[in-house]
Amino acid sequence: MQSVEVVHIEDVPVEEAWARLAEDAGAVLIDVRTRAEWTFVGLPDLSSIGKRVLTVEWQTYPEGSGEAGFTDRMSKALDAAGATKDSELFFICRSGARSRLAAEALANAGYRRCSNVADGFEGPLDADRHRGQAAGWKAAGLAWVQG
Repeated sequence: MQSVEVVHIEDVPVEEAWARLAEDAGAVLIDVRTRAEWTFVGLPDLSSIGKRVLTVEWQTYPEGSGEAGFTDRMSKALDAAGATKDSELFFICRSGARSRLAAEALANAGYRRCSNVADGFEGPLDADRHRGQAAGWKAAGLAWVQG
């Protein structure tokens, strides 16, 4: 029977992810939300540190699936961006759930430094049931642009 290696994915606070992206020229931020989310909600803006966000959907909209081809699509995007299996990769989604699954998938494919951006782009719902106020990239005041 083949043993399955348990992959540990670090949850990195948004401010720390930003700092590590700024410090490490090879570090990459990967947004795994849907095209609709990128367009209507916005994207992290890394232009001030001379980078751009890689956008590769974990699940496609409106179909709702797509995980099966994610690793191949992600590997091709990383190759095109000049990243290697030793590059530090930060995965972000709306609130941190999809990005954790994406980070696990890439770690299982041999990428050694995969991390999840805790609280994601918009974070959890606040008391008024709105996102982007309580935690996450937007709430931290980090740079972002409307898609």
